[in-house]
Amino acid sequence: MKTIETSIINYLNPPVIEVVCGILFKPIIGLLAPHLGLLWEKFKPQYPYSREVPPLAPIIEPFEGNHQVKFELTDVPPLPRIWFIHFNENGIIQVQRDRFLHNWRKVRPNDEYPRYHKVIEMFQNRFSVFESFLQEHNLDKIVPLQYEITYINHISQGQGWETISEIGKIFPDFTFKSHHGRFLPQPEDINWRTSFVLPNRAGRLHVIIRQAIEKESNLPILLLELTVRGIGSDRTPEGMWDWFNIARKWIVNGFADLTDEEVQKRIWKREN
Repeated sequence: MKTIETSIINYLNPPVIEVVCGILFKPIIGLLAPHLGLLWEKFKPQYPYSREVPPLAPIIEPFEGNHQVKFELTDVPPLPRIWFIHFNENGIIQVQRDRFLHNWRKVRPNDEYPRYHKVIEMFQNRFSVFESFLQEHNLDKIVPLQYEITYINHISQGQGWETISEIGKIFPDFTFKSHHGRFLPQPEDINWRTSFVLPNRAGRLHVIIRQAIEKESNLPILLLELTVRGIGSDRTPEGMWDWFNIARKWIVNGFADLTDEEVQKRIWKREN
């Protein structure tokens, strides 16, 4: 495995509240509900809680001329998506027939983001256990179709903005000009979506900016979600981790491009 780039932009107080790393793969038809119980035993010492949730639908980034992945219909009943939840609730392993994900999430106000190298290490470790489990039970090997990584950021009211008309103070590209004589009042709500293509069509960076309400404080926040989905030409394990490092670089540099530099320094304590 190659070393992770260290010269990337860092923040002492980043607004990130969740990071999700995952892989979409060819459905493992032989993976049945009893297997998920046995798999839980592998993780249970650290992930003692579980939950059933609806499965995620596959999303493949389309590119003109690319081979389109076809999902075959089978007679096998669908499985739910299973969450294995860490004892401190900061970590979630998600498993379904065609997907494996790991979340780090901020649950308490004093929870600190453990940084990318730790997040990707947790994903690598849990995914390795899953692969070994498949081999142990003579189930199909992982055939990757797409990788994904998401950073979710909460920018609270008072962190550089007060009203929605001041969104340009955080995101200069999306300034709302509220000058006198303008017919429209300030926006009631925002929901912007933008995407950018990675080099060599290795994927896309999807950006969502919208207003929301923070669950604990019930106060307004600006939610910034950055997701990279795709897959490179190298489908080997080494190529997979290289892809995640590139995707992370796009997310971090994209965050820096989209947000105000003064806010980065003053609120989030940008280090470089």
